[in-house]
Amino acid sequence: MSGPRIRPGSRAEVGRVIWGFSRIAGLVSGTRPPALFLVLGRHRRLFWGWLRFAGRLMPGGKLPRRESELVILRTAHLRDCAYEFTHHVRLGRRAGLGREDIRRIQEGPDAPGWGPRERALLAAVDQLEDKRDLDEAAWKRLREHLDEPATIEFLLLVGHYQMLATTIGTLRLEPDPRRGGRPRG
Repeated sequence: MSGPRIRPGSRAEVGRVIWGFSRIAGLVSGTRPPALFLVLGRHRRLFWGWLRFAGRLMPGGKLPRRESELVILRTAHLRDCAYEFTHHVRLGRRAGLGREDIRRIQEGPDAPGWGPRERALLAAVDQLEDKRDLDEAAWKRLREHLDEPATIEFLLLVGHYQMLATTIGTLRLEPDPRRGGRPRG
């Protein structure tokens, strides 16, 4: 790979606020400023709208953080999006996911050890990825665990991370290197 198709913007290209925000985000995550922020930041107005929407889903959503991270990691795994997967492994660990959980996320909803709610969430992610819809059985299992607002949020969360995986893959973004230069993972 020759690098990203749209290179991360400089301070002049993304503006001081996005530049500073990206640097802080990198400090918090232990990486360089996130390439995703500096690429999307080239369209400043869209960047802020996207960031507000994304923040309403995670971390500001109704789903518990651990479950949001399960959903995001499963989506990133199914989409083969190393950038998002690597980033959200760290966030997932902060939200209570252990190494065994991360392994089982990659194995899927049928892996031993998931509770009924986790299994329903992961199975719904798989079906949304595979069919872009939920059959009646999957819908019923999901609704046994989520009320209407949480169900809407779940669907938007999966769709949002599918969109991000497509964008990241098409842009050819690699996982953000650790501050020492090594890729996270």
